[in-house]
Amino acid sequence: MTRFRLTVEYDGRPFMGWQRQAHGPSVQETIERAAHLITGEEAAVHAAGRTDAGVHAMGMVAHIEIEKTLTPFRLMEALNARMRPAPVAILACEAVPDDWHARFSCIGRRYIYRIVDRRAPLALDEGKAWRVAPPLDVEAMHEAAQRLVGLHDFTTFRSAHCQSASPVKTLDRLDVRRVSGGIEIEAAARSFLHHQVRSMVGCLALVGQGKWTPDDVSAALEAKDRGELGLNAPPDGLYFVEAVYP
Repeated sequence: MTRFRLTVEYDGRPFMGWQRQAHGPSVQETIERAAHLITGEEAAVHAAGRTDAGVHAMGMVAHIEIEKTLTPFRLMEALNARMRPAPVAILACEAVPDDWHARFSCIGRRYIYRIVDRRAPLALDEGKAWRVAPPLDVEAMHEAAQRLVGLHDFTTFRSAHCQSASPVKTLDRLDVRRVSGGIEIEAAARSFLHHQVRSMVGCLALVGQGKWTPDDVSAALEAKDRGELGLNAPPDGLYFVEAVYP
């Protein structure tokens, strides 16, 4: 039995999310089905995180255990061939120790959220970014974002369906910057609550539109009340970018 580490890229639009679901296709199911076609084995895939329906990944990390003798390169090539035409790709594959775990060995996770702030519709980025008009005040958004960095009770920014044992998390970084074609918001932490990134982005967008101030973001955080959330951003612009390991 060999445990393989996989680096996975996917377009989240056709999927109900990462996790296998009874009511629709998932990224996990797509990889597991391909592995079964290659090996005949019922192998489970474990990931560093669980993305929601419509959320994308540039560098999700997962692992799978295979009994059949395969080199990492051969497994990667076979999985990519078997998953077509699903928009999922294995970017890298390597053998890892049996005690290495994609989720439990992970010490950090990083997301990027993409906003295109213009009036025109998205011809190329529909479903891959959030269109907000008119142009946003990036400096005000970044100032407000810093109010959320650090150790806090993020109940306001937590989904009612969140299964985390505690709403208290340490947000290591939340940076807002203008890039070619729009705005990127980068969030980094050891772990996140369900919908935390999307909820923070939604409130920062209100600041960028002049509807909220940075003080309003602080007040929402201090309220520890989901009812005080200003806006939950759509999944379209959210990307799982990196899982960090020792």
